[in-house]
Amino acid sequence: MYEVEVKVRAAHDAVREKLATLDATPLRTVTQTDTYYNAPDRDFAETDEALRIRREQTDDTTVVKVTYKGPLVEAQSKTREEAETVVEDGETMHRILTGLGYDATATVEKRRQFFAVDGYTVTLDDVTGLGEYVEVETEVQDDIEPARKGAYELLEKLDLDPETQIRTSYLGLLLEENYHE
Repeated sequence: MYEVEVKVRAAHDAVREKLATLDATPLRTVTQTDTYYNAPDRDFAETDEALRIRREQTDDTTVVKVTYKGPLVEAQSKTREEAETVVEDGETMHRILTGLGYDATATVEKRRQFFAVDGYTVTLDDVTGLGEYVEVETEVQDDIEPARKGAYELLEKLDLDPETQIRTSYLGLLLEENYHE
């Protein structure tokens, strides 16, 4: 499974107005806390991989997921192979990973609003320490190019420029921000 994603920095108010004109379906609002890990046998920053435990909270529930993201597979978007599963106990999963030599390296916190539009998910992200972003994404088995083109078209309908996309993860952006301080 591939996650085809295009992300841009954008103010949310104008995007919400455009989403309303496109009859976007509001899905949910969540707070996510992502703890990222590095492997004992290779540096994920160098291999462009990611391993995280995500704690996702809504008003009344918390879901914990473990996610592996492979390296980017193309230069035109943030497309990568992704494997994700729900785990019952995030603290136990943390102990398993650290017991195997994985180091918790950073945490990313964000508030996200999800909308469905034409087979895509549009996410308005407010990332602690970084600001507001918009992601347009979908999942495909193998045909990446049409999915990417559709994401670009949807960004344009939202009056956003696909040429300004950011292929760096929020983790990477936060690490860059902290490096330059």
